[in-house]
Amino acid sequence: MKKKLWRGSTIQSIAVIVLPLTLLLVVVSLGSFQIHQNAMRALVGSRDERSVQTAASTLESEINHRLYAVRTLAILDSSNPQVNPSSVLSISSDLMKDFDYGTAFFGADGTLLAVSSQQAFWQSLLGTPELTPALHPATNVYISGVVTDPLDKQPVVLVSAQTSDDRVAIGAFSPKTMIQGALQNIFPPGGQTAIYVIAPDGQILYHSGPMTLEDKPLQHPGVSQAFQGQSGTTYLKVSNDEHVVAYGPVETVGWAIMTEESWETVSSPTLRTSQILPLVLVPALLLAILALWFGTRQIVRPLQTLESRAAKLAWGDFKPIEEPVGGIAEIRDLQKELAHMARQLQAAERSLHSYIGAMTQGQEAERLRLARELHDDTIQSLIALKQRVQLARMARKRSDSAQELHDLETLIEGSIEDLRRTTRALRPIYLEDLGLAAALEMLAKETGQSSGLQVDFRSAGTERRLPAEVELALYRMIQEALNNVVHHAQARHASVQLEFSSGAITLRVDDDGKGFEVPRTPAEFAPQGHFGLLGLYERAELIGAHLEIDSSPKNGTRLSISLPYPSDAEKGD
Repeated sequence: MKKKLWRGSTIQSIAVIVLPLTLLLVVVSLGSFQIHQNAMRALVGSRDERSVQTAASTLESEINHRLYAVRTLAILDSSNPQVNPSSVLSISSDLMKDFDYGTAFFGADGTLLAVSSQQAFWQSLLGTPELTPALHPATNVYISGVVTDPLDKQPVVLVSAQTSDDRVAIGAFSPKTMIQGALQNIFPPGGQTAIYVIAPDGQILYHSGPMTLEDKPLQHPGVSQAFQGQSGTTYLKVSNDEHVVAYGPVETVGWAIMTEESWETVSSPTLRTSQILPLVLVPALLLAILALWFGTRQIVRPLQTLESRAAKLAWGDFKPIEEPVGGIAEIRDLQKELAHMARQLQAAERSLHSYIGAMTQGQEAERLRLARELHDDTIQSLIALKQRVQLARMARKRSDSAQELHDLETLIEGSIEDLRRTTRALRPIYLEDLGLAAALEMLAKETGQSSGLQVDFRSAGTERRLPAEVELALYRMIQEALNNVVHHAQARHASVQLEFSSGAITLRVDDDGKGFEVPRTPAEFAPQGHFGLLGLYERAELIGAHLEIDSSPKNGTRLSISLPYPSDAEKGD
C-alpha cells in the first residue's frame, strides 16, 4: 500500500510540482531578503560614514574660522599700536560675531585690558588655571580644551593669539552652539539618528536625536577609535535590532563625532518593496496548487476509484463498475466502456456457468449411472464368482488345487474392494444417506488410508441438510482439495474442518506442505496450470459460495469455503 501510495499521481504531483515550487519560493525569498538586508546594512553604514566625515570637516572649518578670526584680531592690534585695545575690538566686531562669549585683550601679566561683551564672564576667568595657557600661546594661535564657565557652568572653548605689543587677544565660544549651527544642515532636527560630539574627557558637548549612549560614553563602540584619529562604521546589536555606528575625529580640537541609528528604519518604501518582490511567485504557486487540486479532484481521484472498481471487476464483482465515478468526460466515457464490457462479460459468464452447470450435472449423472452399473452388475458377478470358487475349494481335496482356489478368491476380494471404492468415489452413498459431515469424515479417513497422509476431521455446530446438488458440490470441492494435497503439496499432515453456524456453513482444508504463489485473479489459474483450482472457483460460483485460498511458499496452504444457507434450505428446516 505504501508503494502504491507513493506511485499515486497525487503524491507524485506534490513531489514534482508543489514541493519544488515551494522550496524555490522559500530559497528565493530568503536569499533575496538576506541580500537586501546586507545591501541595506552596507548602504546605511556607508551613508552614515560619509555624513560623519562631512560633519567633522564642517566642524574643522568652523573651528579654523575662529582661529583665523582671533589671529586676525591680534594682527590688527599689532599693526595699530597707537589704537587702544577697546577700539580694536570695536572696529572688528563683525569679524568676532562667532564668539558668543565675546572677545578680550589681556596683558602679559594677566591683566584684563578690554572686552567686547560678557564683562562678568571675563572677570570670572581672571586667575583661573584655564586662562593661564591662553595667556601664553606656544604657537601663533592657541585653542583650549573644553573649560567650564565659572558662572553658568556651561562648556566654553578659548582661542588666543599673541600680539606684537605683549598683549593677548582671546575669544570665547560655546562649543554646543557652534556644533548645533554647523550640523543643522547635515543632520536635520527631528530625525531618528542619534548624533554625538564628545570631548576627550568623555563630556558630551552636543547631542541630538534618541539617547543611545550608556553611562560611560568612552566605552561605546567607535568612540575610542575616533579619538585615535580613525573613522569608519561598526554595528551594534540592541535587543532585537541592529544599529549602525559611524564615527570620525575632529582633529583640530581632538573631539569625536559619532552617529547611531537603526539601519532598518532607514529603508525607504521603494527599498522595502524589494523585500516582497520574491512573493510574485506566490500567484504561480497558487495556480499550481489550483491546477493540482483540479487534477486531483477531476482526474486522479476518479481514476483511482475506477481502478479499485476495475480490480473488483477482475474478481467477478460487476456492480461497482456501474456506479458513476465522476471526473472529466474522458474518464466518464472510459467507465461507460468498462461497464459495457462488464455487462458483455457477465452475459458470457452466465452462459459459461450454464454450460459448466450442465456439464457438471451430466458428469454427475454419468458417474451415478456407472456406479449403479458397477454395483448392480460387475460387483454382483464378482461376488457370485467368489462364492463358486469357495464351493469349488470345499469340493476339492487336493491341497495344491485348494491353494490355487484360495489365491483366486483373494484376488476376487481385492477386485471387489477396489470396485466398491470406485463406486463410492463416483457416487458418495454416505452423502445421500448420512449427510455432509459423515461423508467428509469418511472421505478424510479413506484419503489418509490410501495415501499414507495423516488427515484429521473436525465438525462443529448442529448439522443442517442442504439441497443435494449443494452438498454434492461442497463434497467434490473438498475431495479436489484433498487430491491436490496428496499429489502436489508434499505435506505430512492435513485437516478438514466443517462448521455449521447460524447463518452459513464454513469448510476449511489446511496442510503443512510446500505451499505456492496464489495467482491474483481466477483468470490467471488456467495459464499457470492450476486447472483444479479453477474448477473449485467454478463450483463455488455455481452454488453461490465464497472461496479463499491463502498460501505462500514453504508456509502451507489454507482453502476456505463459506456458503450462506440457501433460502429454500431454511424453509425446509
